[in-house]
Amino acid sequence: MSFRSCIAVCGYTSIYNMPNSSWLFLRSSLVTDHHSSSSSSTSTSYHHHYHFSVFFFISGISSEKHRQIHILPLLLIMALPLHQLPIIMLGLCFSVTMLSSHSEAKPLQVGFYSETCPDAESIVRNVVTHAVSSDPNMAPVLLRLHYHDCIVEGCDGSILIENGKKSEKNAFGHQGVRGFDVIERAKSELEATCPGVVSCADIVALAARDAVSLANGPSYRVATGRRDGLVSDIALADDMPDVSDSIFQLKAKFRNKGLSDKDLVLLSAAHTIGTTACFFMTRRLYNFMPGGGADPSISPRFLPVLTSRCPRDGNVNVRLAMDEGSEREFDKHILENIRRGFAVLASDARLGDDENTRSVVNSYFDPTSASSFEADFVDSIVKMGHIGVKTGSLGKIRRKCSSFN
Repeated sequence: MSFRSCIAVCGYTSIYNMPNSSWLFLRSSLVTDHHSSSSSSTSTSYHHHYHFSVFFFISGISSEKHRQIHILPLLLIMALPLHQLPIIMLGLCFSVTMLSSHSEAKPLQVGFYSETCPDAESIVRNVVTHAVSSDPNMAPVLLRLHYHDCIVEGCDGSILIENGKKSEKNAFGHQGVRGFDVIERAKSELEATCPGVVSCADIVALAARDAVSLANGPSYRVATGRRDGLVSDIALADDMPDVSDSIFQLKAKFRNKGLSDKDLVLLSAAHTIGTTACFFMTRRLYNFMPGGGADPSISPRFLPVLTSRCPRDGNVNVRLAMDEGSEREFDKHILENIRRGFAVLASDARLGDDENTRSVVNSYFDPTSASSFEADFVDSIVKMGHIGVKTGSLGKIRRKCSSFN
């Protein structure tokens, strides 16, 4: 590649992400050069060409930190004699390429911490095991935390941040989400072992994996390498799937996150473990139809069970199992309950309102189908775990999960 080709390639690459400040700096310098060169010699024009290239190098350095370090030497280079510029510029081209490749985001990978923090996953596993043994409800709590983190701004630990009333965790759609203390406990142990290495976002994903396994669900591998997000805003949670959404709203919201109808069914089936509050049942039991009345999709055999546990004007904090008869085991029993009209949550019942989602539910009870509920669930939760991840310079490794560095 010729020297001029190198300059052209580096300049083109750099201009792509040039910030406004660099544009203004470049523009003002070029205007100055243009006026000064209007009556200059060919050699001055040639020198002007290299000035132009140097500014491209400045703008091409990807991080603010590197720009601060390298901008002064680059400006000094502009004062060098013309005959020395080709060698210097070739060196710069190589340096910028190395800086650019260094700052590129690495993809998620299984065993991401195998060298930097080899005990990371076992530390998280031990903390989760202790938490679940002390409180079996912690398994569904941690699974739900992973979902709520990923569905808003991606799997970046933004739900963990406590930065006042406007923090994401205070959103209406996050009501009842818990497990923050378990994540913080794991983070504390990891910081003691390998400080500044493991992200809170990865801890949430690993904790959910371990929670599923401890509830006799499938074991699966989690790709890691997420970095923690830099934003926590309650307004970003406005479009979360809601328990009262229609099937069309649920499908649309999942599609917006890159999730299919099948993913909607399988991730809803995570409700096979855990409980919900009567607060989320009131409308479905007493005001679902115009003028009042219960959701007609509830089996007549199951309706009295629900109304006895969540009476009208009763205590809305009373808990009831989301998978009647199998709330401690991670299995496909909840899908059978949905088919029979025994769904507890309205959003779970809605899976029977659509031909596509209904056929997915039914496929797990078809003896001629090759569908495996556990394998398909793993595919869906792994897919969810890749939503909007931040890697490289797009995020940070928090020292404490509840606050930005």
